Amino acid sequence: MDQLSTARAEIDRIDAEMARLYAARMAAASRIAAWKRENGKPVRDAAREREVLDRNLDRLPNPALRPYYAAVLREMMAGSRQYQQSILDPDTIRVRTAAGDYPIYLRRGALRQAGSMLDLKRSAFIVTDDGVPDAYVKAVSEQAFHAVVYTVPHGEDSKSPTQLSALLSAMLRAGLTRADCVLAVGGGVVGDLAGLAAALYMRGIDFYNVPTTLLAMVDSSVGGKTAVDLDGVKNAVGAFWPPKAVLIDPDVLETLPLRQRSNGLAEAVKMALTHDAALFARFEDPDGYGPAEELIAACLRIKASVVEADEREAGLRRVLNFGHTLGHGIEAAANGALLHGECVALGMLPMCDPALRVRLTAVLKRLGLPTALRPDQLDPERALSAIAHDKKAQPDGEIKLVRVPEPGQYRFCTAGLDALRAALYSLLV
Repeated sequence: MDQLSTARAEIDRIDAEMARLYAARMAAASRIAAWKRENGKPVRDAAREREVLDRNLDRLPNPALRPYYAAVLREMMAGSRQYQQSILDPDTIRVRTAAGDYPIYLRRGALRQAGSMLDLKRSAFIVTDDGVPDAYVKAVSEQAFHAVVYTVPHGEDSKSPTQLSALLSAMLRAGLTRADCVLAVGGGVVGDLAGLAAALYMRGIDFYNVPTTLLAMVDSSVGGKTAVDLDGVKNAVGAFWPPKAVLIDPDVLETLPLRQRSNGLAEAVKMALTHDAALFARFEDPDGYGPAEELIAACLRIKASVVEADEREAGLRRVLNFGHTLGHGIEAAANGALLHGECVALGMLPMCDPALRVRLTAVLKRLGLPTALRPDQLDPERALSAIAHDKKAQPDGEIKLVRVPEPGQYRFCTAGLDALRAALYSLLV
């Protein structure tokens, strides 16, 4: 064997041993979780983590490796905390970021328990849209000390500076103080709009997200991104403002129209393609992808891990834009004829390697999502113009992209407008 092959074989052997040791480590973590449950102790033990870090770094024979091994240890301990938390409270997923930690409560019937999970012993300004069933809004508002309900028209047009200004004025008229809170009860549009209003009002007040669409549950309700559109550019004005908590009740999906359910599944497929080959295989299963709460939980754990590693989208979090660069352009050119998830579905296809594109096409068709458009449905040049003004555009005109060669793998790249034009035209039939 040559030097390269020998080194790679050694790494393969070490990786196999690391996998065995990691499984043993997590088995020990589960026993620790059981002890913490019996003794009423919190999952995180900061002093213990510092001790583990210091002790193991001192064992390295090469000091130059310390920062790299420290990153590995921190990631491993974060995974251990999440694993222990999943054992102690399987219905709660925690997101830990520099801006603050917050829980995601995922359980059936959660809407009727909002008062016990969210701090509603104060004035709560509830933002919803006219497509959300009144019963959902009422279930939350009745549990608040004082509730004001503000309803916007459903659809992307409500994500506008005009609507944001009207919302802020309504909050001021309602006498909302810095001690009060804003709740979003609805889909991604409501969450983005209400979250940005909460971030701006009196320089920031508490915000809770109660998503009622599958798309918002698996993606937009988590991560702290809030925004409105400006001059046709999607999410051009916004802020990072993490929620104090997210409350997800899968029961509300029973009233969700089939098209809206498919709309959300597009974001779930995105998560699977970039991070979880086994999850993508569930979408390829003719018998279906399984219970909704399991799918939501799988997506949320992926989203939480990415957000924790890169809250402000300095690098890794860009992977969540898979399918969105082309998708946002298609959405802008469609004039509301296509839903966000439908545009993301289309946007993912040219960003996959050829063999995977065939597999993804079959999955999208099974889920009721579009895989191609007629020329009267899409003007590629208009979509390209929107992409050119995307936030991911570089000074040299190149656009940041995410490509997926096979499920569970991704790579970052850039492309010029000519390549993106070809990608858009490949979607026409």
